Amino acid sequence: MKNKAVATPTRTKEILETYGFAFKKSLGQNFLIDVNILKNIIEHAGIDREAGAIEIGPGIGALTEQLAIHADRVVAFEIDQRLLPILEDTLADYDNVAVINKDILQADVNEVIAAQFKEGQPIKVVANLPYYITTPILMKLLMGRLPVESITVMIQKEVAERMAASPNTKSYGSLSIAVQYYTEAEVSMNVPKTVFMPQPNVDSSVLHLKMREEPPVQVENEEFFFDLVQATFGQRRKTLMNNLARHFKESMDKQEIRKRLEAAEIDPGRRGESLSMEEFAVLAHYFYEK
Repeated sequence: MKNKAVATPTRTKEILETYGFAFKKSLGQNFLIDVNILKNIIEHAGIDREAGAIEIGPGIGALTEQLAIHADRVVAFEIDQRLLPILEDTLADYDNVAVINKDILQADVNEVIAAQFKEGQPIKVVANLPYYITTPILMKLLMGRLPVESITVMIQKEVAERMAASPNTKSYGSLSIAVQYYTEAEVSMNVPKTVFMPQPNVDSSVLHLKMREEPPVQVENEEFFFDLVQATFGQRRKTLMNNLARHFKESMDKQEIRKRLEAAEIDPGRRGESLSMEEFAVLAHYFYEK
């Protein structure tokens, strides 16, 4: 066993120098160099000896190593081929890790789960995600209806706040609704820039998403529902009436929109940020054309 964890400044520098590794800005690479933060993430994720873990973007293996210590099996998706020999080295002591050289956005994650984990095993996604691509990755995982119990990710603080936000707050928007339709979302902890190498320009948070068995609201058409939600936040300072008139300008006049808002018992003068998910579901019901 190597005596020093990967996630320390000296070991990280050593590994990077040994392999002559240069960070790629385009891949949003920021490696964690604080073991306590990683242990906290694993605790928040509820990883134990029964669990299977999926990691996205293992880097040089800082989080992967801690997952390997605590989980039954770890499958990590890494897009950067230059990191494969490094991971082979840093994870050499662990026989319960598989590294897959694929872009998570292109991968068939259901197929990987079926091939890599035991049937019925509790599976959790745990990752330090590249900031520039956080939302597409999370939406792919959520909409893919994967057999996972939870997703615990380190992401940009502001994005974490938006995903976990409640109505009538500055952070609340269409992203809050999209994420909370599929999960129960909470910000578990905030993380300073100083625990990364290189240091990012923004603060980070750990977001814990517990998958829902059923969405909290029933809608006739999910795509229409999400489109409508997005439309009401089109211009945040504008009223529902104005945003909806802009969205439906080809198919509905203002009079018809007002009529439907009245039928839904929603004041046309309200703004999108004041509506709960339940109210959005009612709104979608009255605007959906069968």
